Amino acid sequence: MNGINLPAKIMLLGSGELGKEFVIAAQRLGNYVIAVDRYDNAPAMQVADCREVISMLSADDLERVVSKHQPDFLVPEIEAIRTEKLQEFEQRGITVIPTAAATNYTMNRDRIRELAHTQLGIRTAKYGYAQNLDELRAISEEIGFPNVIKPVMSSSGKGQSIVKERREIEQAWNYAIAGSRGDTHKVIIEEFIDFEIEITLLTIKQWNAPTIFCPPIGHRQERGDYQESWQPAGITQEQILTAQAIAQKVTDALGGAGIFGVEFFVTKDEVIFSELSPRPHDTGMVTLISQNLNEFELHLRAILGLPIPKIELFACAASAVILAAEKLDTVAYTGVAEALSESDVDIKLFGKPNAHPYRRMGVALAKGSDTNIAREKADKAASKVNVVSSNP
Repeated sequence: MNGINLPAKIMLLGSGELGKEFVIAAQRLGNYVIAVDRYDNAPAMQVADCREVISMLSADDLERVVSKHQPDFLVPEIEAIRTEKLQEFEQRGITVIPTAAATNYTMNRDRIRELAHTQLGIRTAKYGYAQNLDELRAISEEIGFPNVIKPVMSSSGKGQSIVKERREIEQAWNYAIAGSRGDTHKVIIEEFIDFEIEITLLTIKQWNAPTIFCPPIGHRQERGDYQESWQPAGITQEQILTAQAIAQKVTDALGGAGIFGVEFFVTKDEVIFSELSPRPHDTGMVTLISQNLNEFELHLRAILGLPIPKIELFACAASAVILAAEKLDTVAYTGVAEALSESDVDIKLFGKPNAHPYRRMGVALAKGSDTNIAREKADKAASKVNVVSSNP
């Protein structure tokens, strides 16, 4: 693909906060976007040209909206999609990002792990799978404690827990199944890696140009979900090159074009492949303030075959999430003015129509003279914003 005539018609499958930023990037270049999700008024729907509310696990629903709109591109933003239907659309001439086969691989942790470890020989944490509680107990004993248990299909860390001893296994199983997306009851059990830092390497595959990378992003998780991220990550050049080589090996095997969020554990001695998402990554929200082209603009350019002359890091920067503390049917925000009172700080509120405990409702972004100062500023700004009911 050598670039296409604009505007393109893009159907976004999943319309959360990452999708919202992608729609904004797409519309700045005049494209037409249909935002699809399982509920109405999702964040990306609020800025898209039109919307569709369907179950993306329904082949019939997908057929209906694709036939109605005839998009040039199908761009998945979530895991819970009937991926075999995407392969059918691709055969009919619609471009699936990164490809239908790659989407099928990466929608489940078991498939991408098998690709990396078994087919490509890449070092990963020791792992196994279980489809019931008895299997989970047996594999946990084999891998040893502590270990990490999570659904093979989930998002934003839902259903993930660290199991330190045998008596916690049943609770971890129940939590993983409750947090699973899609229609599978299967969990993955992983060796717990004693890492120094977790990083995301945003990897951009292009149709007719070399694979390129953003500076690595450091991040911190709680409950399996990202809480803050920062750039640069503060790892060595040797570690960066190792991560880039692994990321290119995996993404070359997947093919297609677009941005991939490739996650790694970095220990004193190793760079270990963890996971991969074939789309913008939540930790990459820091690029909204840190880079000349953010991850959403990079994803769009790669999809459309537009040039990416350079990726430049403007400053040390950080993001910190703004979380809901309680269940709310309607939402409003206080403290935004206070959060924005310091220089080089920005706030992004996602526009989610309701809230529940720990739901990510926004993000604070900050720049600083070093990453520690940027992290402190972002965390301070995020702490000032409160999610409250819009009905007093």
